[in-house]
Amino acid sequence: MKVLLTGAGAMLATAWRLNPRKTALAVLLMTAGAVAAPLLATALGWMTREVVAGATGRAVLAGLTAAVLAVMVLAFAHFAHLAHYELAELAELDFDERVIEVSNGSAGIEHHERAEHADTWTVLRQEGRQYRAGLEALLNGLGLLLAVVLTAVLLARQNPWLLVLPVAALPPLLAGRAAERVLDRARTTTAEPTRTALNLFHLATSARVAGELRVSGLGDELRARHDVLWRAATRGLWRAHLTATALRAVGQVVFALAYIAGVLLVVRDAIAGRRGVGDVVLVIVLAAQVNQQVATAVTLLQDLQRMAGAYRRLTEVTDLVGARPDPGRRSPPDRLHDGITLAGVTFTYPGTDVPVLRETDLRLPAGATVAVVGENGAGKSTLVKLLCGFYRPTGGRILVDGVDLHDLPVDGWRARIAAGFQDFVRYEFPAQQVVGVGDLTRISSEPAVRAALDRADATGVVDHLPDGLRTHLGKTYADGAELSGGQWQKLALGRAVMRESPLLVVLDEPTSALDPEAEHVLFQRHAEHARRVAARTGAITVFVSHRFSTVRTADLIVVVRDGRVVETGDHAALMAGAGLYAELFALQAKAYG
Repeated sequence: MKVLLTGAGAMLATAWRLNPRKTALAVLLMTAGAVAAPLLATALGWMTREVVAGATGRAVLAGLTAAVLAVMVLAFAHFAHLAHYELAELAELDFDERVIEVSNGSAGIEHHERAEHADTWTVLRQEGRQYRAGLEALLNGLGLLLAVVLTAVLLARQNPWLLVLPVAALPPLLAGRAAERVLDRARTTTAEPTRTALNLFHLATSARVAGELRVSGLGDELRARHDVLWRAATRGLWRAHLTATALRAVGQVVFALAYIAGVLLVVRDAIAGRRGVGDVVLVIVLAAQVNQQVATAVTLLQDLQRMAGAYRRLTEVTDLVGARPDPGRRSPPDRLHDGITLAGVTFTYPGTDVPVLRETDLRLPAGATVAVVGENGAGKSTLVKLLCGFYRPTGGRILVDGVDLHDLPVDGWRARIAAGFQDFVRYEFPAQQVVGVGDLTRISSEPAVRAALDRADATGVVDHLPDGLRTHLGKTYADGAELSGGQWQKLALGRAVMRESPLLVVLDEPTSALDPEAEHVLFQRHAEHARRVAARTGAITVFVSHRFSTVRTADLIVVVRDGRVVETGDHAALMAGAGLYAELFALQAKAYG
């Protein structure tokens, strides 16, 4: 009940915040229309008594009253719909914006990478679309509550025993709540197969992978896997719906028995002469309305609980993500003088117990180009995540010119980082914005964007676009230009070097989609850019790469194995040491030879 009331309060507060006038109008119309229903029953009973008594004038007046109330019942809900429809649209957008805000509201990315939170995010993305039904259920529920109270008063005036009818509405309501809890659990447990099935659907209908699917003949395989997953999700939901239907049916049977007993009680009084025909009509109509109120309440409760569950999940992920990043006690330096030092850094991903980095001691000198190499799973990308502040070390410290990275404001430190990742984003924006978002302060500066494209050897990509930098990219637009993987990566690299005065440049497998020759040219340009930036701010350039031919020019090469830094030095020193680096370099040289 607490979750339900909290969710209802959150929905009403959201609607009021977005548009108080429309919210008040919707509540007023919904309430008036709902209260008019039991009053209509009273008017019908009154009219019946006057007709039986032969009082034409009063019968006509009662009939007109009944007609007005009937119009209110039928029309007010429709007019209220016009008010709350727009509210629901705005509230859905507001819910989505809150999800986006929470998703990006922390310094780290733990809540994105932990598998146990994936189901919650899946349900949140789906349930935001249910806001319209939830808001309508809430507004109807407010009117329904008043209508139930008024109905109970009118029934009690006829016979106190008839109060059993509203009380008998409790079993269906409780059964409805239990049914919705069953469905809510089912939605959570089927989120994983649903998410996987949707991913397969997107793969099977994506233009990007259409060629590979046809060559490999994976179409039937994807359909088969999609079918298995979708059937698994459907079975789970079907069983839950079957159980929920049974629970609701039991509740409805209890009320039906009370309904029949109430009608028989009034008919008996009428036969005994203690009630008139008008009273019988009044009670029959009220009893029918109670039946309708119960059915409506069960449906409304289902919608309310579903949306309340969405707000509960949103609260949970908000608590998981935590508060906004700490503003920090020190500002990042304008220039690096000493560099970045890892002192005894150990890191274990949340939810696991195996360290990915173990007691790492490492100094990255100011102005140096640093290459991080090692086998898959050695901890290279984790090291990059720690340098970017996506996670805090489990043990040890990361020092920036002697200051603990934890003491620097996250947003301030990120503003001094330029980064390019292997899993780069394909922003479907105009080409200038695709690159310009690397430095939002200069996103509208065409010279700045072109300079970044030149540093990334990506000018040719833009020159071949039909409208140059103004060309929309991606298939979201009917006239959008699609690029190859290498072209997208070159634009991503341009985005990574938009900032002219970073303290840290991170390139994590930035050339995976490029051929060796293009990669060599690009790294020469990056080396030149790194020297210019280093001279200006003492910036450190850290790049992760599997191609050893590109890392040999680095000032410092860091070799990582099983979560430990096992070797450091330049190419010549490491080759002379005949250690892991020399072994890996020789293997790759042989493969390319």
